Amino acid sequence: MILPVLVVDHDLAGGHLAAADRLNAVNNVRTTLLQAVGGAVVLFGAYATWRQVRVSQDGLHATQEGQVTDRFSRAVDQLGSDKPDVRIGGLYALSRIAGHSARDHEAVVSIMAAYVRTHLPWPPQDPGAPAADASINSVLPLETRAADAQTALTCLGILRREPRPDWLNISLTDLRRADCDGLWLLGVNFDGACLEAASLYQANLSKASFIAANLRHTELGTSILHHTRCVEADLRGARLVKADVREADFSRADLREANLRKARAHDAVFTGADLRLADLRGCDLGGADLRQAKLEGALASDLTIWPAGFDARTAGVVETADPGAEPDNPLPAAAITRQAPPLQSA
Repeated sequence: MILPVLVVDHDLAGGHLAAADRLNAVNNVRTTLLQAVGGAVVLFGAYATWRQVRVSQDGLHATQEGQVTDRFSRAVDQLGSDKPDVRIGGLYALSRIAGHSARDHEAVVSIMAAYVRTHLPWPPQDPGAPAADASINSVLPLETRAADAQTALTCLGILRREPRPDWLNISLTDLRRADCDGLWLLGVNFDGACLEAASLYQANLSKASFIAANLRHTELGTSILHHTRCVEADLRGARLVKADVREADFSRADLREANLRKARAHDAVFTGADLRLADLRGCDLGGADLRQAKLEGALASDLTIWPAGFDARTAGVVETADPGAEPDNPLPAAAITRQAPPLQSA
């Protein structure tokens, strides 16, 4: 190899070395050049391998995307079937797609919300649906009368653990005796919906909206309703035992005969709300806004916490013994089949 000799001669610039030293210098240059060439070959091989891996990954990704698209299309097609079990299968398929494909998450959630809205409109439009004025005790649980819609609602409540999009619309829907126990329904719009005797035990309803919704006899025990809007909602006979309703807005809501024992209602708004005959024993109402609220006949105990300066006796509140420790509700499905007692305020 002549290149090492030329390099040594160039570095000497006309100088002289002993033959042995010159030979060592040439050998050192030759070794360095060989190492450089070997390194370049390794680097080129690594780059070629990386490129091949990238091409393979891109191909695999494209294949996977194509498969997801096909699965998505087939699942959506299933929703139009006239067979309930096929529609339910399509809903579960969409739910799985949303769990594995972040880019499809919002689309799936929106499709399921639209499914609930179109299949369960309020007031009812399907001739086979219970009439709007039917006694709630004659209405079958949602999972019995519309299993596919209940499935869509359940899938939504699981997918909403990742609240995208921030706001989801299932307003004006017929959710009587729906089973929503333990579901995450953050930021869901239930405005104008009918959830009479529905079960939302231990549900997360933070920032949800129930404006003008029917929540009579609804089970909301131990649920979270932070910043939830229940303006002008009908909550007669609703059960909110140990619920967390801090900073929720119940302005002009009807809470007659509602059970708020041990509820955390600190800084909640009850402006103009009707709380007559409500059970407020052990309820924390510290900092709550009770202006123009009606409280005649409401029950309270020595454990009830009132806003500073509030005179419960003048408001007509009845002081009675505290019921003691509130046991956890063993529910689940029993809540959607229990008989709703008649309301004194009906």
